[in-house]
Amino acid sequence: MKKVIEKTVNLNLIGVDGNAFVIMGFFRKQAKKEGWTSEEIEQVMEEAKSGNYHHLLATIENHCEPKDETI
Repeated sequence: MKKVIEKTVNLNLIGVDGNAFVIMGFFRKQAKKEGWTSEEIEQVMEEAKSGNYHHLLATIENHCEPKDETI
């Protein structure tokens, strides 16, 4: 699956409630925190919502790149 935009957020979805609305909320909050524009966020959200649950999850995951913060 291609990325809607060539950006990622520092977000690890492991352990996040599997509800689609919760996943989109976590993504939206992190993207805003990292300075994404409303238009960029909405592009990803629209693509995520254009298919079934698996498409939503794959789209969001494709725009997440968790950074290892262990020292």
